[in-house]
Amino acid sequence: MGAAHAGWRGLCGGVIERTLDAMTQRLRASGQEADPTWLAWLGPAIGPTCFEVGAEVRQAFIEAAQPGELPATQAAFVEGASADKFFADLYALARLRLARVGCTDVYGGGLCTMTDAERFYSYRRERTTGRMATLIWRAE
Repeated sequence: MGAAHAGWRGLCGGVIERTLDAMTQRLRASGQEADPTWLAWLGPAIGPTCFEVGAEVRQAFIEAAQPGELPATQAAFVEGASADKFFADLYALARLRLARVGCTDVYGGGLCTMTDAERFYSYRRERTTGRMATLIWRAE
C-alpha cells in the first residue's frame, strides 16, 4: 500500500511509475507476490475545467507519451480561453500513466478542489495558505 502526490511536473516526470515500481520491489524483497495487481484511487485535485496551463505543459506530456498514448494524451487537453492556453485533465493523464504500468483498476478522479469549496481547500481559489492531510489505510 502506498500513496503518491504530484503536480503536473511530477505526473509528467513519472511519479506514478516510480511509486508502483518501488512498491513492487519492496514486495519482491519481502518474498511476497512478484507481480502484484494494483488498484488505484485518484483523490481530489483541480478538475479538468479549472486547470488552465500553458502550451509548454501540453507539449511536455505529448513528448513523454508513448506512441499508443498519444491520442488520449492530446484529448486530455482542451483549448483554453486564450491562445497557447489549455485546460488539462489531470485525472485522464494519471489514468494513462497508471495503465502504462498495468494498473487499470482505477477509481475516484471526479472531485474538483477548485469548485467544491464546501469540502476542499484550494490555494488557487482562496489565495491564502492552509494545511491539509490525507490518510490511507487497509481494513483487514
